[in-house]
This record gives sequence, structure tokens and C-alpha cells, in this order.
Amino acid sequence: MFKFTGKGSIVNCDGITRRDFLQAGSLGAIGLSLPLFNSLRAMGAVDTTKDERACIMIFNLGAPSQMDTWDPKPDAAREIRGPFKTIKTNNPDIQITEIFPQMAKLADKFSLVRSVYHSAAAVHDTGHQMMQTGRLFTGGVNTPHAGCALEFLKGRRGVLPAHVILPEPMGPTGGNLPHGQDAGFLGKTYDPFVLNADPSAKDFKVPDLLPPQEIGEVRLERRKELRELVDRAVKNFEASESAKLMDTNFTDAYRLMSSTAAREAFALEKEPASVRERYGMNRFGQCCLLARRLVERGVRFVTVNTFITVFNEITWDIHGSKPFTSIEGMRDLVAPMYDQAYSALLEDLAERGMLENTMVCNLAEFGRTPKVNPAGGRDHWPGVWTVGFAGGGIKGGRIVGKSDEIGAYPAERPCAPANVVATIYRSLGIDLETELPGPQGRPYPLIDRGFDPIKELF
Repeated sequence: MFKFTGKGSIVNCDGITRRDFLQAGSLGAIGLSLPLFNSLRAMGAVDTTKDERACIMIFNLGAPSQMDTWDPKPDAAREIRGPFKTIKTNNPDIQITEIFPQMAKLADKFSLVRSVYHSAAAVHDTGHQMMQTGRLFTGGVNTPHAGCALEFLKGRRGVLPAHVILPEPMGPTGGNLPHGQDAGFLGKTYDPFVLNADPSAKDFKVPDLLPPQEIGEVRLERRKELRELVDRAVKNFEASESAKLMDTNFTDAYRLMSSTAAREAFALEKEPASVRERYGMNRFGQCCLLARRLVERGVRFVTVNTFITVFNEITWDIHGSKPFTSIEGMRDLVAPMYDQAYSALLEDLAERGMLENTMVCNLAEFGRTPKVNPAGGRDHWPGVWTVGFAGGGIKGGRIVGKSDEIGAYPAERPCAPANVVATIYRSLGIDLETELPGPQGRPYPLIDRGFDPIKELF
């Protein structure tokens, strides 16, 4: 992540604060564990000049209830099946609940995996880790987000980052554990670019992208010149790996915030009003639209967090009582927003000829208890849940796996989080035998052996 503003206490003769310079030059990275730039990277490299594959990961923070969304149980008792009716889709093999009427018209474009499960603690954070990195963090080792591993292996296309998170990283979800949305042991160089802004706001700007008015182009150029002076003054330091990291980060940051192409990519105001309204004039809808713009302009991976926290806002976390959400809140607020934006994204990508090369996956950290609780909601349940895939080589209109009659456990084709992440890597053309430079420089498998992609989707 880059940051370019800050109020420092030491100012040089050009008016550049020490903190400003450190932020732009990424000197703060010195002393951290650095990626080994030359080790094993070639093992996962491909010809990126011909590689157009990208991924938009929609992460449904809070975790939708499988029975109330994409794995309905119409023949179960009411306390199992919940209050929603099952509706037909444009694919006779797929039924979903009535809260997604727009998705029902596009069931030929997406496929559902109804048998995802994990056996770790039923807290949000553990699921976030496993579903985005393929592993539960243990022994102080944080494995990289799939988008960060992609950037390490394939690099970026042009000036834009390879991986962007919208609208901001996951916040508190009760476990006080890492969520798996950074580069982990690969190092800060491969952390995602984070928007940190609401693209539906009237005064939407990208705070960490454009040179702020208080710095201006002249001071920005002076900062670059100052960096060049430091380069010449400390030749011994410049020979170190730490300096190489600083050089890379500074150059990338400078190019990004001075780039017309970068400003254009984030310029949602250039989209016709009809297109913006098609996605929905809310934070999630505009994030999905922005994700399309970014991929269209060369970003390889975009992670869209449907929500940022599960506390004191309407989310998928339907425990039924405050500070959480009720099933009715999901029906009236969350589902319509999601149905509109997700459907618009798939249609837009298809109309632009982008869906074939762009995987859209909608993931979550776990499912919900089979029985409705006394508060009228459902609680955490990692026993089984549903995820979806579209585009990027995925065949639409398929159901993979099956949950049991009450939606509690996999009945057929159980899939672990690592299988889901392996599926993303396969869509992106990454060899699963690739090894990353892990802690202390030791080779670290991209995916643990035995966890293959979900082949039925391809």
C-alpha cells in the first residue's frame, strides 16, 4: 500500500517533511523481511505479454446463509428452510431463493459450489485467511493473498498495480486476527493498492493516488530530486537488497501518482449515469463498476469487500439481534444491493467481451447454522456453505457438490478453502507446483499438496 501525505515534524529547505519523504520513498520498509527477488520466481513465471486473465474476487464479509441464498432447502422444516421461497432460474439445473431475481436470469453464466467447508474455529477471521490465501495462519507465518501472489509471480501491466482492494481492507470482525488481505511473507512490496474511499460519494477521490494540493507538482518533483541525491550520497547502501526495495517502491509510487492512465482508471465520473445507476448508486455497486474499469485497464486482480465490518451495520452476518443483522435486513437491504451489482457486473463484462478472461468469484468465510436461532437469525457455521464462480474459463450453469438435507455438511464432493484458491490460480494460468520464497527464504508451496482446483468447473 502506498501513502503520500503526512504531517512531519522535520522540514528541509525545500519544504519537504521527513515523513513525506519516507512515505513516498518507502524507507520504512528497511529492516523488514525482504522478498528474495531472484529465487524461484522464474518457476512460476509465464509470458505475461499474452496473458489477459484477471480475477474479481467479491468477498461477502459476514457470510451469507446458504439456505436463504444459493442452496435452498424447500422441503425441509420451516426452521431449516427459512422464510424465503425458491425460484427457478434460466437454467433448469439451478434454483436459488427469491431474494435474487436478477441473478436468476443469469444462472447460465455462473456456477455454484455447494459443498465448501472448513474445520477451523467458527470465527470470521480464520475463514478470511483460508478463503483468500488457501491456508490458516499458524506458527506466525502469514501466507499471501492470492492477488499478492499473482503480482509476485506475474508482475503488473503498465503503471497500475496488479492487485487493488476496494473500498478498503477488512476491519474488525471479532477475532482480532489477520484477515489475509496483504502479501504476508512476500513482503510489503507486494501488498495491494487500497482505495480507502467510498466510490459512491459525491466528492469521491483516491486519497493515495493523486498528488495532494499541499504538495503540488513542483514539490513532488523536488522530492524526486531529493531521492536522487540520496541515491548518489549512499552508494554502499544502494548496493543492498533494502535499497533495491526502496528504489522499486519509490519508482512505482511516483509513476502511479503522476500517471494520467491511473487517474483515468479511477475516474468513475466518466461513466454514463445510466451505467452507474445500473450497478446501483451505493458503495458496493460502485466498487463493482470500478473493478470492471480497473480490469479493463490492466489490473490483474481486484478484491471487493462487500462490507468492512460486521458490527453496527446491515451485513450478511444475520445473527438476528443488534449489533448484527436480521434475516429481514438481509432480504430488504443486502440482497437487493448485491443482486443488482453482481448481475450488472456479469452482464457488463459479457457485453464488453471481458467475461471469458475475467473470473468473478463470490466467496465467504463460512455458512450459517441450519436452524434459525431464537432471535430469528442464523449463527456461524463452517460445516458447509456455497460459493460462486463465473468467467475466466469457468463453465456456467453448473452445480458442483451437494450439502445434506438440512444444509449442515457436505453430502457430495466436499471442497476445502484451498481447493477454492487453487481454482482461482488455475483460472489465472498459474502453475500450482510453483514455490514461493517463504520465511527465511525457504521454498514455500503455493498450495499444499492434495488440494487441486475444482475441475468440474472448467
